[in-house]
Amino acid sequence: MEPAKYKIALIVGAGEGLSASLARLFARQGIRVALAARAIEKLGALCSESGARAFACNATEPDDVERLFGVVEREIGAPDVVVYNASARARGAFLDLVPAEVAQAIAVSAFGGFLVAQQAVKRMLPNRHGAILFTGASASVKGYAQSAPFAMGKFALRGLAQSMARELSPQGIHVAHFVIDGGIRSAARVEPADRPDSMLDPDAIAFSYWNVLQQPRSAWSWELEVRPWVEKF
Repeated sequence: MEPAKYKIALIVGAGEGLSASLARLFARQGIRVALAARAIEKLGALCSESGARAFACNATEPDDVERLFGVVEREIGAPDVVVYNASARARGAFLDLVPAEVAQAIAVSAFGGFLVAQQAVKRMLPNRHGAILFTGASASVKGYAQSAPFAMGKFALRGLAQSMARELSPQGIHVAHFVIDGGIRSAARVEPADRPDSMLDPDAIAFSYWNVLQQPRSAWSWELEVRPWVEKF
C-alpha cells in the first residue's frame, strides 16, 4: 500500500528549533504550512523562508483553538497533518510548586493537545485521512526530580496519543507520539567539540517525523523515540 499524501500542515506551538525545521521540510515537500503560536511576531522570518502563514492562538482556550481551525480552513484549507509542539514547565522542589503554575503547565502540555487534536479529527474523519503528531520528551516516560509538572503534562499527552491511535487508526487517521529524549541543538545550545552528535539536530528530528508520515498504513508506528548517543535508556 502506498503511503498517504498530505497537502496542508498545521504546526501548533511554533517557534525556532523543531517547529522551524518541520515547516521548512514540509514546504520543500510541497505541503502548505500554517503556524500557530501565542506570539506570532517571532515567526516572520520563518514565514518568509517557508511560505508559511502564521496565526495567533492560545492552545489552552477551546474558543481560540476552534477559531484557529476555522480561519486556517477558510484561508488555506483543512489541515491533513497537525503537529502539536507546545509545552510548558514549572520547575522547583515539590513543596515549593505553585498550584496555578502547575495547572497552567499541564494545560499547555496536555489539555491543549486534546483541544487541537479534537478539532483536527473533526475535519479528518469525513475523509478517513490525516495524521496527528504529538511532540513528547524524556519526561513522557521518565519523571525527573523537581520537574513533576512537566512529567504530568507529558505523561498525559502520551496517554492521549495512545488512546487516540487505538481508536482512530482503524478510521484512517495516523496518530503518532515522538519521545524526544535529549537536548535539541540550537544557536544558543551548542554541543562540546569533543562530544559530536551529543545533541539532537532539529532537522534530523523533523526527518524522523517525515519518515513516520511516509509509513504505509499496514505498518504504522504510534510512537517513536529519538535520542543522541549520550542519553541513557
